[in-house]
Amino acid sequence: MEFLNYHHLRYFWVVAKEGGLRKAAEKLHVSQPTISAQIAALEGMLEEKLFWRGGRSLTLTEAGQRVLSYAEEIFSIGQDLLSSVKQESTSRPLRVLLGVSDALPKMVTYQIIEPIFRLQQHVQVSCCETKVSDLLVQLAAHRLDIVLADEPASSGVNANIFNHLLGECGVAFCTAPNLAAKLRRGFPKSLDGAPALLPMAHSGLRRSLEKWFHATGVRPRMVGEFDDPALVNILAIHGLGFIAVPTLVAKETVTRFGLRMIGRTEECQQQFYAISAERKLAHPAVLAITSQARVAFSE
Repeated sequence: MEFLNYHHLRYFWVVAKEGGLRKAAEKLHVSQPTISAQIAALEGMLEEKLFWRGGRSLTLTEAGQRVLSYAEEIFSIGQDLLSSVKQESTSRPLRVLLGVSDALPKMVTYQIIEPIFRLQQHVQVSCCETKVSDLLVQLAAHRLDIVLADEPASSGVNANIFNHLLGECGVAFCTAPNLAAKLRRGFPKSLDGAPALLPMAHSGLRRSLEKWFHATGVRPRMVGEFDDPALVNILAIHGLGFIAVPTLVAKETVTRFGLRMIGRTEECQQQFYAISAERKLAHPAVLAITSQARVAFSE
């Protein structure tokens, strides 16, 4: 099996770009005969002439032009490899593989990931949304860079899974205008017996709500429980019950969906986590998410 000598190819590439042996020799800090010998060896291996020699000038042959196009791509990819390992900007997009819990409200997800779109380097996002348990399997196999969730991964899931608290906020209760006036009076006691559209029992928000309901002596009438926060918003718009949303996005929820806020509490907290397969975060996009999210939640 024949192997390409990249050292020979690099000498050819520099000569072709510089337009002659003298300039190439100055750039490579070697003698012209050394470069000539390297190019001759490459021509011998390829069994093709790469340059036409006319006096002091060199002109690429048809084969030389073809080899140059490959050399350009090869050395460009090599530079990208070095830059990627060193976490430097490259001509290629910075790729980030995100896993997002299906229990995480879309507006919260946007608030968390928005900083990566402000990085100087072009970022390409691949986002997978499903149950946290499925995402952690992909994370452990290094098919994801980070998982965003509303609860930490269990310590028994994998020894190499690490939780990073992004922040926490209170909870706001919203509903359609026809219910808001009634439920706003006497809040939170007004929620007792009121129709409720709740997240599923396994979610972090649901567990936090149940504790708060118990502490305040409130027992809402559950109309339904749902995995999809977007569906819950639609049902609330049609007046089927009240919903609980993180205060981080409460104002936008009210504005976007035409809902009304009944009340809010900081005694019921929703937490948000970035879960990684590495204790120390290094990916530039992941660092942007974690650092900026902490700023946003502290405001």
